[in-house]
Amino acid sequence: MSEKERFSVIETGCSRKRSLEERLKDQPEFKARIERMLDVIENAAGDVEKAAEAERRVIEELRQMGNEVLHGWARRQQQKKEVEFNSKLGVNRSEKKTSTGTHNLEKSK
Repeated sequence: MSEKERFSVIETGCSRKRSLEERLKDQPEFKARIERMLDVIENAAGDVEKAAEAERRVIEELRQMGNEVLHGWARRQQQKKEVEFNSKLGVNRSEKKTSTGTHNLEKSK
């Protein structure tokens, strides 16, 4: 497959996805983090005068965003595994076990 064909496949695949705005509606924490990052970039508060301070703020926002993204990913993976596990035949997590086991009726020698 040529590079042009690969790029076309990638573009076609992306065109079926929802827009960034639609996707961010489902991720309010991530959207808020992006907005804070844009505030730093735009110097919305007007308090960043040196590149070092802007860099520090951007790095901190990215670090926190990465942490939130990974925690969210882990929660979704856990939920997905629970759904898979619960959908398996023979798995019943809604009833409590009543058996305490079997007693050995014969005394040991």
